[in-house]
Parts: sequence; C-alpha cells; structure tokens
Amino acid sequence: MIKDSNWRPLHDFLTIKQSTIEGLGLFSTKDIIKGTDLGITHVFDKRFHDNYLRLPLGAFINHHEIPNCKAIFREEDEKLGKVKHIRIIAIKNIKKGAEITVKYIINKLDDPNWEYEYETTQ
Repeated sequence: MIKDSNWRPLHDFLTIKQSTIEGLGLFSTKDIIKGTDLGITHVFDKRFHDNYLRLPLGAFINHHEIPNCKAIFREEDEKLGKVKHIRIIAIKNIKKGAEITVKYIINKLDDPNWEYEYETTQ
C-alpha cells in the first residue's frame, strides 16, 4: 500500500449516499460554487464498454432534467496531458447536502422519436 499518496477517489466536498432519484447518488458535503471542477468521471479507452473507463466519480452521478452540473468532453488535462476524458463542472451554486446531477442519456437510440411513438400508442 502507498502510504504517502494524497489521492482519493472523491474530493473532500463529495460523498456517496442513498438517492431519492435512483439507488446511490453523489452528494455535496460543503457548499460548491458555480464553475467548480468536480473532476474526471470517464477516461476514453477502446478496450472498455462504450469505449470509456468509468472512474469512481462517474459511478454515482444520477440524471436529472434540471441538473446542477454538466459533463464536459476534453482531449487534454492540465496535469495528465493528452488524454480524452469527461469531467463534471458545476453550472450553478450547489448547497451542502444537495445531490450532484447531470442531464445525460445512457444509450444512443436507433429511433430518436421513440418517446413520441410511445406516447401515441398509450
């Protein structure tokens, strides 16, 4: 075990707990100001499912139609250099205890009109 490492899977202002949205979620332990970079959620690698390796930060972020964060696709990282990845940025001030959310679609659909078709058949 590396004893001198200061790496942690989550920032000290984030934690994982039960979500009212779905299963477990990512929550703030302190107030987070708009523009805060929460970190990298996924790293591009063709060897993994959907071509991305999901990191701890990306494992617990739930979808919301009115999110408080957004996913940003980047080709480079200031510390890591050239590495294609996805990171999460706060798009509004987030209060202590609030769930961290982004608006996302898990799977690309063959038919982009599926929601309309579902509504008309019901």
